[in-house]
Amino acid sequence: MSILEVKNLRKVYASRLGGNRVEALRDVSFTVERGEYVAIMGESGSGKTTLLNILAALDKPTGGTVLLDGKDLKEVREAAVASFRRDNLGFVFQDFNLLDTFTLEDNIYLPLVLAGKRYEEMRGRLTPIAARLEISDLLKKYPYEVSGGQKQRAAVARAMITDPKLLLADEPTGALDSRASDELLRLFAEINARGQTIVMVTHSVKAASSAGRVLFIKDGEVFHQLYRGNDTDELLYQKISDTLTLIATGGRRQ
Repeated sequence: MSILEVKNLRKVYASRLGGNRVEALRDVSFTVERGEYVAIMGESGSGKTTLLNILAALDKPTGGTVLLDGKDLKEVREAAVASFRRDNLGFVFQDFNLLDTFTLEDNIYLPLVLAGKRYEEMRGRLTPIAARLEISDLLKKYPYEVSGGQKQRAAVARAMITDPKLLLADEPTGALDSRASDELLRLFAEINARGQTIVMVTHSVKAASSAGRVLFIKDGEVFHQLYRGNDTDELLYQKISDTLTLIATGGRRQ
């Protein structure tokens, strides 16, 4: 069953005076099944960040439709967008987006505080997540007291604590060293194995090769997609590299 449906999505940016128009997305259509792990790749300027912003209800499309669990994002009233995102979406960012004046615990609690949840419920949700992500002994520390990998684990905990229908990750390994990146990708695989649907935008071939499907965006359109099937990470890595080379050298759409 599809959790996310993207149909004929278009996004055109125009200058204030209307003189310059940039078509960031032309005609993007795809679906994401419940429990799937999808990576989105493409060169800078391909439209993948615009696509992620629309999926996150941070931007509105010029045309087309995005359905999240059957709900048309265009029908979400402006005043209710923030609560809709908080109730349905989890976010993991490249730069963590943690508040340095809050402990890791308070950073993780923040979406539940904004939703008006009681402390007992918040604590009950955090305890198993913190244990799973191996940050239980770090919760009273501040972001500047922990490593980049530990910050990202806290960011993942914050994304998961609302039990989102869809977890969106924007270059989640971009600010991490290779060891921390490997640990985060292992965590994503474990989270996905437990049923969490993940859509990740990344430049990293290694990160993308941990996903179950890789969607390639070129010039605002879906250029190609790869399914893992029975492929190992290594074989999928090679297929992704070959596709990116095809895109970079002007290969034809498949």
